[in-house]
Amino acid sequence: MSVVDLHLHTTWSDGRLSPKQLIELLVRNGLRVVALTDHDSTQGLSEAFEVASLAKDLTIIPGVELSTDIPGNEIHILGYFIDYEDTDFQDILEEFRVGRIDRASRMVNKLAGLGLPVKWERVLEIAGDGAVGRPHIAQAMVEEGYITYPQEAFETYLGRNGLAYAERPRLAPEDAVRLVINAGGLPVLAHPREVENVGSLVPGLKSAGLVGIEVYYGNYKPEEVKAFAGMAARE
Repeated sequence: MSVVDLHLHTTWSDGRLSPKQLIELLVRNGLRVVALTDHDSTQGLSEAFEVASLAKDLTIIPGVELSTDIPGNEIHILGYFIDYEDTDFQDILEEFRVGRIDRASRMVNKLAGLGLPVKWERVLEIAGDGAVGRPHIAQAMVEEGYITYPQEAFETYLGRNGLAYAERPRLAPEDAVRLVINAGGLPVLAHPREVENVGSLVPGLKSAGLVGIEVYYGNYKPEEVKAFAGMAARE
């Protein structure tokens, strides 16, 4: 069993567990080093550190996962060891969160126009204290009986080419890399398999300050892990 996990989300973005619940689960399962990397949010870190202070042998790396865009593609940049109390950094994250709310509202309006109304209040309730996002809209659609599984919402309605898709405020991946660096962190390219033509993008990101590629992720096959590890070593 792995004792390290450097890509974890809580209810402050699209995770299902609060920071407290997540840390307690990690401790029970014997993990030793973890990074909390909520989407465009560090609001769960204080609670996580407080809970972890009562546990033995668990190290938490303060992190974040920044959502960025290039034409036709979405790229996520992980930031590790960030100074999450930096006011300039938090001001920018707050702009992202406001943009997420506006985007989610526009998607809900588009769904209504398609004859698939969901209650905005219910979407906010599902999101709780976290940043409102597409997973929360998808869950509301499941509850209304429009779809069976949340993933169906992304395939037809909420994905980049979906019928109810709405753009969010754009951030270039190079700018996200620099943002992490300015907050004292280490920027890493997240889940590279999901990035089209990733090999052609990495050199530019490296020039901006990228220091790593997330080689181990989800259900990546051994040959994929080997390929991405080789890419990271070459670059």
